[in-house]
Amino acid sequence: MNNINKLKIFNDPIYGFVSITNPLIYDLIQHPYFQRLRRISQMGMSYLVYPGAHHTRFHHALGCMHIMQKTVQVLRFKGVEISEAEENALYIAILLHDIGHGPFSHAMEHSIVEDVNHESISLLFMDKLNREFNGELDLAIKIFKGEYHRKFMLHLISSQLDMDRMDYLKRDSFYSGVAEGNINSERLIQMLDVQNDMLVIEEKGIYSVEKFLVARRLMYWQAYLHKTSLAAELVLTKILKRAKELTQHGRILTASSPLQFFLQNKISLEDFNDKVLYTFSMLDDFDVISAIKEWRFEDDFVLSNLCRMLIDRDLPKIRLQSEKVSKDEVKKLRDEFVLKYKLTEKEADYFVFKGKIKNQAYNKTDEPIHILKKDRTVEDVVEASDQLNLKALSKPVTKYYLCFPKVLLEKAVI
Repeated sequence: MNNINKLKIFNDPIYGFVSITNPLIYDLIQHPYFQRLRRISQMGMSYLVYPGAHHTRFHHALGCMHIMQKTVQVLRFKGVEISEAEENALYIAILLHDIGHGPFSHAMEHSIVEDVNHESISLLFMDKLNREFNGELDLAIKIFKGEYHRKFMLHLISSQLDMDRMDYLKRDSFYSGVAEGNINSERLIQMLDVQNDMLVIEEKGIYSVEKFLVARRLMYWQAYLHKTSLAAELVLTKILKRAKELTQHGRILTASSPLQFFLQNKISLEDFNDKVLYTFSMLDDFDVISAIKEWRFEDDFVLSNLCRMLIDRDLPKIRLQSEKVSKDEVKKLRDEFVLKYKLTEKEADYFVFKGKIKNQAYNKTDEPIHILKKDRTVEDVVEASDQLNLKALSKPVTKYYLCFPKVLLEKAVI
């Protein structure tokens, strides 16, 4: 294909027209590994609460690349030298930062792969693509791993005010309709600068940073950690764990061959050779949802009822509280459940369980958000702000939950 034909524009509902500025970026977007992100939802099970939240990781990755383009323009305008090679590496690194996400993302990480996080898988995909593209991703990978000498470039990709967060807050707010999450990413980008190899925000942008942090806190409580979304994600995790447990005991469940592979094998990071990576790249939301639709009719009480809960959106009751849930309360509910359905305690644990969630909008122990003051000194945003609420936002808030069945199991087919 003629390279000129690879310089495309596409329409994004958030930013308007977004440009693909070089042939390598086009080829990466066209690659099956990246196209797969069209079939991975950005907000997991949140569409069960917010019907519009059906956007994908593909959407998000392209949005991140677009605001990285804007950021490079702003930094160059302010005298920050960024070579063409560095510019392309930044676009590649942000474009591929989420390429390792599995179906429904975090539910996968805790069930059918053995505690392998998506960042590690993203890096494996990047290494594989680098081999296919004859080393053209070398610099992008170096930046992504934090091994490049210009540290501010890593902060553009992964920090408390990176392109990833700027896009997902704006995008998730737009598609879910949770207006409190909307941020002014354009203003934030215009305020960016680099001082002593640190990414900084000019002092006059401090209110936009405060709004960004408040929006992040509200999006977590209202969307990402919404109790119904949480219940759905927990049920999904339990479904995949139960399916894996049954498969490991010799039960043959209906599933696509890539999903079947991960149910049958214990896969840790060390096991991710090229063949496993290829099999992982064949997995998406459709494999999981179609399997769950089939598993509703399995004769295993646990699997079939969990699957019905999710497909029919008849989710368990979840109660959030600020104190820890007592073991006695869990035991009492579980014992009732065991008695009612003649299950083992281990089976009942799939339906009655407790846990905790944490929300921290700003973490002072991570790389801070630096505010560049008029006298060219740099200060942590919490110290620079005249708002006491930023100190509050940097304290982690933990909530405890208790999950137990409600209506569905009254009418369960046993």
